[in-house]
Amino acid sequence: TMFKKLIFSLISICPLLTYANSRSADTVVALKTADPLQSNMVVQQNKPFKVWGYAPAGKAVKISADWLSNPTIVTADASNKFTGIINVPAIKTGDYTPHTITIESGKEKVSLINLLIGDVWFCSGQSNMQLAMRELQNAQQKIDSVNDPHVRILNVKFAWHTSPIDSITGKWAPCDPKSVRDFSAIGYYYGQELRQKLNIPIGVIYSGIGGSVAQAYVPEELLKADTMLYNHYLTPFYNSDIYKTGDLNKFSFATTSQPYLIYNAMINPFFNLSVKGILWYQGESNRFDREEYVNLSYRMIAYWRKNFGQGDLPFYYAQVAPYAYNRKDSTLADYAFFRETQEKLSLINNTAMVVTMDVGDANNIHPTNKKAVAQRFARIAFNRTYNLLDINYQGPHYDHVEYSKNKAVIHFAPTSVI
Repeated sequence: TMFKKLIFSLISICPLLTYANSRSADTVVALKTADPLQSNMVVQQNKPFKVWGYAPAGKAVKISADWLSNPTIVTADASNKFTGIINVPAIKTGDYTPHTITIESGKEKVSLINLLIGDVWFCSGQSNMQLAMRELQNAQQKIDSVNDPHVRILNVKFAWHTSPIDSITGKWAPCDPKSVRDFSAIGYYYGQELRQKLNIPIGVIYSGIGGSVAQAYVPEELLKADTMLYNHYLTPFYNSDIYKTGDLNKFSFATTSQPYLIYNAMINPFFNLSVKGILWYQGESNRFDREEYVNLSYRMIAYWRKNFGQGDLPFYYAQVAPYAYNRKDSTLADYAFFRETQEKLSLINNTAMVVTMDVGDANNIHPTNKKAVAQRFARIAFNRTYNLLDINYQGPHYDHVEYSKNKAVIHFAPTSVI
């Protein structure tokens, strides 16, 4: 069941969490890059790229990239942090040249090696985005067939905190049977689709956790600033026993259902990173919300875009898959109403929804046909992000209906019908 899977995934990673939550930049005095910046990563092409990390306050930090003639030199601030910006070129198709970035301060030196320049996609959400390659049908056969070192993945370990932190736990790795085993199936197949069609390196990050609510992925001040969100999400939380008497930095099985904690530890650390776009698959844990979810999602998308600082980043999201919740009753329409709620998010600029109605399983909240979902995400990206307009990404989309006597004529959006 979903609950058992969540318990297993959370318990299995708990030993990593103390480390993730106890680190502080204030204790760092040696030269170190921020956790998302590692060897084997994909560096986002055709955008300024921030290189940030920690160094002794007042020390000069030199940042060199093998594709640039001159280094960038910055100074670590009073909190032992530095940020430098380097230019990254657009690459040609088929260019899988490995690159190196070198960071130096005094006698210390950090080298990020085996880098590829390409496109990076940031994936988040709950269990259907988290569902790993090892959980698919015929999983071992599919895992053993993986051999694409030009797709690089970063699987972020679950973490949470009461205030924003900078650290994450996870390692960038080329795709092979070992690295993809526990990685998001949608994330991997999406990266594979893009890499094969576009013939460029693709990086995919998954940072989220099963069972999580949408309000967990935004900061506390965002929820405080809106009366509807404050009353619906924060007030019950502030009145709960765990908030009043518990230690929120200690794990409980309610952690994924609490607002803003996941944002602090799994979203905030990535805002300096250059990315191409965002994939989102979440909603099962908010299925009884309606206008609150729309308001929350609008504000989340706007906040993420503002803090990534790269314009209106593509934000593509998945419709919740059909599931009966063990109650096969045709009069129960709450999930249908929630899917209508989700569709309203596509009114935001540069967003689109993947339809999952025909690739779900009424008896399984975690349908295993994740390749189909990933392919639909990819079709949206090909058309909307990469301007491959010959690739259709929409099925017939209802526009309006006309009634006359005993006849109803359904009209579809012209652009959605071929």
